[in-house]
Formats: sequence, structure tokens, C-alpha cells
Amino acid sequence: MSTPTSSRPLTLAEAFDPRANSIGFLRWLMAFLVIFSHAGPLAGFYGGKDLGTTISTEQSLGGVAVAGFFFFSGYLITQSRRGSSTIFRYFWRRALRIFPAFWLALLGTAFILAPIAWIKETGSIAGYWGADTESPLTYFFHNMWLDLSQRNIAGMGGSLPLADHGGRDWNGSAWTLIYEFKAYIFVGVLGLFGILGHRFLATSAAVTIIIVNAFTWAGIGNLVAINPALGNPFNAMFFAPFAFGMLFALWGDKIPIDDRLAAFALVLALVTYDVGGWNIYGQYGFCYVLMWFAIRATRLNNWERFGDMSYGVYIFAWPLMTFGAFFGLQDHGWLVYHVVIVVAVHVAAFISWHLIELPAMSLKSWTPRPLAAAIAALAPSVDRVKGRLVDPRYSSAPYARRAREEQGAGR
Repeated sequence: MSTPTSSRPLTLAEAFDPRANSIGFLRWLMAFLVIFSHAGPLAGFYGGKDLGTTISTEQSLGGVAVAGFFFFSGYLITQSRRGSSTIFRYFWRRALRIFPAFWLALLGTAFILAPIAWIKETGSIAGYWGADTESPLTYFFHNMWLDLSQRNIAGMGGSLPLADHGGRDWNGSAWTLIYEFKAYIFVGVLGLFGILGHRFLATSAAVTIIIVNAFTWAGIGNLVAINPALGNPFNAMFFAPFAFGMLFALWGDKIPIDDRLAAFALVLALVTYDVGGWNIYGQYGFCYVLMWFAIRATRLNNWERFGDMSYGVYIFAWPLMTFGAFFGLQDHGWLVYHVVIVVAVHVAAFISWHLIELPAMSLKSWTPRPLAAAIAALAPSVDRVKGRLVDPRYSSAPYARRAREEQGAGR
């Protein structure tokens, strides 16, 4: 972390310390907020609605938290992609972060939680494994690639008083993960074609997304005529905070971390959440406050000393809340319900981090021996082809960058 050289406030690049920030705490807090938000549709609190929807017509507090997730992802993933890793290594690392724990959540739901809930509903396990529709045996395979084509298992949930509020969906939070991975693909492609190496080109891509999102929620233009994908408002809604995070990664040396600016951004976020304009511009004030807090609240930088449990909290909360609903946990009141769910979710997230997520991430630099041998054998031929096709003076590819560095060292 640098000290200011003038009376101006520190920029993001000067103030941000990768080893001393509270992003870990904020991601956990936002995952925690999702639990409270979803207690409405799953447990019948807050009138059976997501928390916050009685204030804002645009977004629940759970949706606000998801915007924060995407903002930090845009910042961190763009920083990572601008490094020297190949496109294959980049996607390998992204897959390791998303899929292993998600697969555990799917398998744990289909083979542990749902069977127990079935027995609670019917009195025995008979009929569960052989269900004609929404079979537990297909639940994993229908959802494993993030496109949730099977939300329910064995037609369960009909006996719940809250069935129409989300009781028929065993993991109603996980539908946002596919948008997260789409954003990873977007950044990966930008890096593949060298766009991230040119700040103004990458900025144009990010700003275009933010403008499209504003047009979507302001009802301006016929965006579907431009691209059918724009007919799905969630593409723009989730990509917008992600793109804003990209801008923070691209322009960190220009963005000031200013207490007065943070106060204005907070007011902007609160007012637009109440009166309207949150999805169009208010959320960016919220995102700025998150980054400001991440830098200023350095005392929370050791929050993840027991593990990064934010992702686990996010993917296990809804299944456990649904499971609790089968046993009438909500009937014991708001406090008991939340205490039990919070403890159970954090136990699951702790186990997931230490048994699944952390071991998976340890493989981020792993290459199977046959593939490593093939890469080593082909490397001389590949380098010869690159040497003929790539002029280091006009390329931002890692190969060209290394060639320029070697040329500079040889002078």
C-alpha cells in the first residue's frame, strides 16, 4: 500500500492491498444476506416475499447482494485474466472454483436431504428412487452444468404450506451461477483476443454492457432486434455490476478512494433503492461503497482464517432451508429458524471448503502427465510456428510479451 504524494486521496491501485482487505468478509456478508432474503419465500416471513421487496420494486436485498458478488468477481477475475496464464489454465481454474462444491450440493440434496424429507412426507422411502417424474437419479445430471433444467425432485413440496413460494425448488439460489460462468467466458474471450491488454478497448466492452443494462431497465429501444440474448433481462442485469468491476480493475490507477465520494455513493444507492433507478445507476453507488469498505475496513482482513465459506453459504443455504421447511422449522419462530439455518449452513460450508473447495483449488496448476508430456514434446514445433506468424512488436499475446522481454534482456 502506498502513501499519497500530494493532497489528493489514494487511488484504488495505491490503496488496495491484496493481502489486507475485507473482500472476504463482504462476500460472506452478502451470502449471509441471501439467507435472510430467502427466508421470506421459503419460511413465510416478510409476508412470503423476499426481504426488501416491500421497499423496492426493482430488487430484493438478496438481489442487491448478488450484484455485489458480481462486482467483486468482475474486479478480481479481470485482474486474474490480465495475468500470464493461458486461456486453458484460466478456464480450468474457474471450473475448479465453481463446479466441485456445486456438484456436492446437488448430490447431497438428491441423496441425503431429499430422501429424508420424502420419508418425513410419506412415512417410508418407497417410491422415491423410482419416481416417474423429476427422478432423484437425474437431478444431478440435469443440473450439473449450471443450467437448472430440473428444479424439483420426485414432485416433492406439494404438502408444504409454502410450496408456491419456492418449496418445489430445491436450490432456488443456484440459478445465478450460470450467469457468473457466462461472465467468466466473456472475460476469457476478451483476454484471448488481447482486448484486456488495451484499456480503452476493454473499457468500451464494459461500458457497452452497462449502457445496455440501463436501456433494458429504462425500456429504451428494441434490444431484442439487436441480439436475441438481450431478450433475457438477467443477462444485462448480472453482467452490468460485473462490467463495473472490470472498470475498477482497468482504471484502478485513476479511481479515487475518497470518504466523501463513498458517502455520496451510499446516499445514491439508498435513495434509488427506495424511489427507483437502482438497476439503472443506483447499484453502482453500492458497488463503490463495497470497494471503499473493503479497503478501509482492514481489521476484517483476517475474516477467512477458517476458510472462504461465502460460496458454500450461497449454494447450501436454499437446500437446507427447504429441508427445514419439511420439518416445520419455520413454525418455531423467526429467531429459532434463523439460528438453526445459519449454524447448519456454516457447518456445511466449512466442510465443503476444507474437503472439496480447497483441495480442488490446489489442483489449479496441475496438468495430467500425458498432457504435460504432449505439451513438452510439441513446444519446439509450436514455438517455431509462432516465431513465423507472430511479430512481437504488434501482438499482446503472452508469447510476444516473452519475446520482447528476451529481446530487451539481450541488448
